[in-house]
Amino acid sequence: QVGLHISTTKTQIMNVNTKSTSAITLNDQPLEQVEDFTYLGSIISKDNGAQKDIKSRLGKACGSFARLATIWKSNQYSLKTKIRLYNSNVKSVLLYGSECWRIIKTDMKRIQVFHNGCLRKICRIFWPKKIRNEDLYEMTGCNNIATEIKKRRLTWLGHVLRMDNKRIPKVALRWTPPGKRKPGRPKVTWRRTAEAELKEMGLTWGQAQKIAQDRARWRVLVEALCPIRDEED
Repeated sequence: QVGLHISTTKTQIMNVNTKSTSAITLNDQPLEQVEDFTYLGSIISKDNGAQKDIKSRLGKACGSFARLATIWKSNQYSLKTKIRLYNSNVKSVLLYGSECWRIIKTDMKRIQVFHNGCLRKICRIFWPKKIRNEDLYEMTGCNNIATEIKKRRLTWLGHVLRMDNKRIPKVALRWTPPGKRKPGRPKVTWRRTAEAELKEMGLTWGQAQKIAQDRARWRVLVEALCPIRDEED
């Protein structure tokens, strides 16, 4: 007989938008209740925020950058090679899952500070020597990290818009939770961020849905709005 056996030691419960504090038991053993958990390398939080995941990504990216310290200090490698290593081994770690982040200004600033700091160390630009961020990006062939996150988010949005209407990501994109929200300023959400970016592009949800069906056209649109410098230029 083949059946599903749930491990009480490996199973955790996270309550979202509920006042219930009742414990959930399995085989007369209560399951652990948590505020967040890790799924596919990303931290899912009870408040749907990305702060904990971003903090984790920054820590892992910092570790990856530190492990390559001998490369950054070496004169045997060109700047072009170092930037390629940074993009593949550090920035990829930093931006893992960033297309789905519900990101706020303070979090973006932390990511930007880390990104700029890494580029300055690679280029050996230390205080009191100064350089504008735009000059730094031109020197390294990199972009403002906010631009890269925006491009990832819009690319993911196009992917979701092409999905069948019954797919969970497509349903979640258009779903409005029942009930009333708490008084005060509405929270920054992924959907509101995407809506603001579409508005900047002069598009409505309906227009975006139509354009996104043509993968090549959507890609050209995103590339035009979020140009990424070519490191070989």
